[in-house]
Amino acid sequence: MEQELLDQINALIDETKNIIVCSTDENGFPNAKAMFKTEHDGLKTFLFSTNTSSMRVQQFLKNDRACIYFCGQSKINGLMLVGRMEVCTDHARKARLWADGCEIYYPLGIDDPDYCVLEFTAEQGNYYYNLSKHPFEIQ
Repeated sequence: MEQELLDQINALIDETKNIIVCSTDENGFPNAKAMFKTEHDGLKTFLFSTNTSSMRVQQFLKNDRACIYFCGQSKINGLMLVGRMEVCTDHARKARLWADGCEIYYPLGIDDPDYCVLEFTAEQGNYYYNLSKHPFEIQ
């Protein structure tokens, strides 16, 4: 991928506050939800914290195929990443995303059974900018 496109993609990720996370329901229909951007490693891995009891987690436990989408705010551009979503309940990953104030949602703390981390691993992407699509594989 050209460095200029990679720079644009990274800028879009940096400016995005809420990421659209997509799962598939039991009838095969796509479901979308905005989630706060938390931690990520380049274009490969993105982490989200959520309730273990949520509909989205139940969907990912049955079907790990996922999509996340970043929508530009200042110009017409977007980034779609397609991959797999893992539901993580281990203490180490939960601790990585834990912050002051989380106890409002998870009163039992980091080890609250209703607190988990979703770890998205991207396999491919498509960046849309300037009326052009730029599909790419993620190594």
